[in-house]
Amino acid sequence: MTTDVATAYQACEQITKTEARNFYYGIRLLTPQRRAALCAVYALARRVDDIGDGDLPVEEKSTQLQDVRKSLAELEISTDPVLIALADAARRYPIPLGAFEELLDGVWMDIEGRRYETFADLTQYCRCVAGAIGRLCLGVFGSKPHPDAALYADQLGIALQQTNILRDIREDLINGRVYLPQEDLDRFGVEPALDEQGRLIDDGGALTALIRHSAARAREWYADGLRLVPLLDRRSSACCLAMAGIYRRLTDRIAEQPSLVFDRRMSLSGREKLGVAARALTGRAS
Repeated sequence: MTTDVATAYQACEQITKTEARNFYYGIRLLTPQRRAALCAVYALARRVDDIGDGDLPVEEKSTQLQDVRKSLAELEISTDPVLIALADAARRYPIPLGAFEELLDGVWMDIEGRRYETFADLTQYCRCVAGAIGRLCLGVFGSKPHPDAALYADQLGIALQQTNILRDIREDLINGRVYLPQEDLDRFGVEPALDEQGRLIDDGGALTALIRHSAARAREWYADGLRLVPLLDRRSSACCLAMAGIYRRLTDRIAEQPSLVFDRRMSLSGREKLGVAARALTGRAS
């Protein structure tokens, strides 16, 4: 590994340590080579997410997303540290770089402020912004030959995104975004809104019921996606179990007490996350 490449990987790992508050608990369980590669994947994914979530005008966001698309086609000549590391990782592992194109498509849906009529519509969005990340991770993990390995990785990513949506209902609403499918809102009689204190309105417990319904559905996606774990080696399976375990625990806690997300962005403590990671090393899900 040349000095330039090593420095590029170090930059990606620093980005991951700083920004991946949940994922890094799993990423750190990988072998050093795979950890470096996954940090490179994360660093570019984070860049794309930051474009979508930033305060720039829509036209500038569009330009920046197009710049990322162009850079993916020119990895081998890039002088950008994140892209240098990603290019090296892609030479070492079968990383499906085309999945970044799906991520870019999903972030553009965010920028457009798209709403989702059905859960099937929402699933397609989740597949772009999170299923794609699952498949990128699988490229780094490697797996035993199995025709559905990529499907399981996709399903696990979609499960994690459903947890994100439930955790961030209030924050997303403040930012003018609603990800809960309209068919679910109609079924439970929910009109997403905040009261004068900036707290989510739970009219007659309708939002509570919707959140619990959505959490139960997310658990089914976790069960499907975790079929990936037996196909991975010990360190990669530990990484996968840790990342999924943190989000599954969040899902369970939200389902037990939906009001936890009414006025804050809830998270697990560092001690709880370390506990999940420790159990993952023994092959146990949280």
